[in-house]
Amino acid sequence: MVFHPLRAPIAGMRVSLPLAPLIDTHCHLDAAEFDADRDEVFAAAKLGAGGTAVEVVVIPAVERANFGAVASVCREYPGCAPAYGIHPLYVDRARPEDLDALRDSLQREPAVAVGEIGLDRHVEPRDDARQRFYFVEQLKIAAEFGLPVLLHVRRAIDPILKALREVPVPGGIAHAFNGSREQAEQLIKLGFKLGFGGAMTFPGSKRIRELAASLPLETIVLETDAPDIPPAWKAGGRNTPADLVPIAETLAQLRGMPLTEIAAVTRGNALAILPRLENFITHGEHP
Repeated sequence: MVFHPLRAPIAGMRVSLPLAPLIDTHCHLDAAEFDADRDEVFAAAKLGAGGTAVEVVVIPAVERANFGAVASVCREYPGCAPAYGIHPLYVDRARPEDLDALRDSLQREPAVAVGEIGLDRHVEPRDDARQRFYFVEQLKIAAEFGLPVLLHVRRAIDPILKALREVPVPGGIAHAFNGSREQAEQLIKLGFKLGFGGAMTFPGSKRIRELAASLPLETIVLETDAPDIPPAWKAGGRNTPADLVPIAETLAQLRGMPLTEIAAVTRGNALAILPRLENFITHGEHP
C-alpha cells in the first residue's frame, strides 16, 4: 500500500496496525466494476495492509434484479454478508411484486439487514411519492422480520426520520452520513449507527470530518461503499474494500486516537447494530 500525505500521522501519535480486524458495513462487491478482478479485490481486503484484515464485508442489494448476484457473491466469498432491499434510485423499475420477492429472499437467505433502502432528494428527475411508498413498505418488512436497515439518506434525512417514527425498526446504519449534528443525534436516538467512509478523507469535507471527530465513537461504523465514493487518494478512481484500512487510519487521525482502538470499537459497533454478522465470523463462510 502506498501511503498518501493525507494519512500522515498526527504529531506525537503512534500509528500501529489494528488488533481487531475491520468490518466494511457497506460494499457493493457484486457490482460489474469488480467482474474482471473480484477474486483479487477480495483477497486484498482479507490480507489488508501488513496483515490487517477486513474480516466481514456487508453487501447490500439495490433491486430485485441483483438479489441473486448478492447471494451468489456471499456464498462464494467467506465473510461476505448479504442484505436485500430496493434502493430509492431503482424504484422507477420496481413493481409491488418485488416486495414479495424481498420477503422470499429474507426467508431463504441469512440476511443481516434490509437494505439498501431509503430516500434520495438529490438526483433529478425523481418521483418522491414512489420512493416513499417503497421505503415505507420495506420498513414494514424489516419490522416484520426483526431486521435492522441500511439507509440511503442523501439530502433526505428529515423525511426519513419522519418515516422511521411512523414505522419503527430495530435500528440500523445511516450509510454515508452527511447531515447535521442535530440530525445525527435524532438518528442515534432511534437506535442507528452512522456510516463514515471515503468522503471523510477529503480535507474539504469539513462538516463530515468534524462529525467523525466529535460524535461519540460508539455511534460510528466504517464503510467503503466500493466501488463508489472513492477516498482522497483514489479520487476519480475505483474504491475497494481494502481501502477500509486507510479510511480507519483517517478516523484515528481525526480523533487523535490509536488505530487499534478505532478498529476495536468500530468493529464492536458493527456487530452490535447488525448482530447476525456474528454468524459470518463464527462460521467463516456463508452460514
